[in-house]
Amino acid sequence: MAKISGDTLRGHLETMVLAALARGEAHGYEITRRLEGWGSGLLNLQEGTLYPALYRLEGAGCIRGRWEEKPAGIRGPRRRTYRLTSKGRKELSRRQESWRSFVTVVGGILEGAT
Repeated sequence: MAKISGDTLRGHLETMVLAALARGEAHGYEITRRLEGWGSGLLNLQEGTLYPALYRLEGAGCIRGRWEEKPAGIRGPRRRTYRLTSKGRKELSRRQESWRSFVTVVGGILEGAT
């Protein structure tokens, strides 16, 4: 099976990010790891793809980000962690239902073509 990236992800990435955050707060790298892991190694996310989706979701009030406090003596860049808001939970539920309908309709069309 071919890797999934780019245009194939467009329109679905934000829903997948909401699903990843439904399982707990995470920073961008952890969200990427979760999605790639759940995608059985076939999902190829680029940093330039994930962060705009996070910013859109945060702007819409579906997620909330905060900068982690670093203990003294710890080096490296600060990380921003994200969590789902109640609005985000409702949006995820709405998108899951929409996805189920989409799969049913497209699946029926494709199965009928054989």
